[in-house]
Amino acid sequence: MKATRDSARAHLFDFAVVSNEQVAEGAWCMVFKSEVAALLAPGEFVEVSVPGDPSQVLRVPLSFSRADAEAGTVRIEYAVVGDGTRRLSLMRPGDTSTLVGPCGHGWRLPGGEGRVLLVAGGIGLPPVLAAAEMLAAAGRTFDAVVGAQRGSKLVGVDVDLLREAASADPASRVVVCTDDGSLGRAGFTTDAMAELLAERSYDAVLTCGPTVMMAGVARLAEGAGIACQASLERMMGCGFGACSCCNVAMRDGTSRSCCMDGPVFNAGEVAW
Repeated sequence: MKATRDSARAHLFDFAVVSNEQVAEGAWCMVFKSEVAALLAPGEFVEVSVPGDPSQVLRVPLSFSRADAEAGTVRIEYAVVGDGTRRLSLMRPGDTSTLVGPCGHGWRLPGGEGRVLLVAGGIGLPPVLAAAEMLAAAGRTFDAVVGAQRGSKLVGVDVDLLREAASADPASRVVVCTDDGSLGRAGFTTDAMAELLAERSYDAVLTCGPTVMMAGVARLAEGAGIACQASLERMMGCGFGACSCCNVAMRDGTSRSCCMDGPVFNAGEVAW
């Protein structure tokens, strides 16, 4: 099957590794070639089958920072946090496997013409970079706040690409924060966000990172009366809403599936 944007969603695709390298403390970047590149939209994800252990039948859900439909390549960054991602880090150029995608619902282009604020923490930077390139392609201006525990854990190449996406606007700001002050300013992303909110007006906030950080971002956005989208991370067992492992509690007392209804949600509707 030839992949096109009009195809039905969530197909099984082959992929072949182009490169797979460590880019920060505990973080790796893989570029793979697959026809799914023509289907992916910013904020969506893929479910990857990682070879090396036939007893592990569950796929690994991974967001992406860039999908190049013309080249047929997808760029993902991931933290090595368990056996699945450890085996993923061992894949070499030319290795092949399968994936399911595109999965989930991604970023929605904010309404209006005003500035957008992006807030990323840790390995939440890749989908925020995808959002930045979406905004840049639409001619929207944005600022960004990027945080990590320490400089060695920050994926510097993604920060550079974020600055590149923002470079059309000379007034744009990309603020880097680390908890220990080893890179950029010392402190949390929410501290930098609060300062920017006091200085500038925004039409929307888009955020991805640790849950505690996104909860803080959502509170600040709500307090300022700004619409906020949050890309959540959950343990997605099946990837198609059957196992209920990735349910997200909502303010109205219901729950939604992160893999099917998300991963991007209206942050004001989430029960943080």
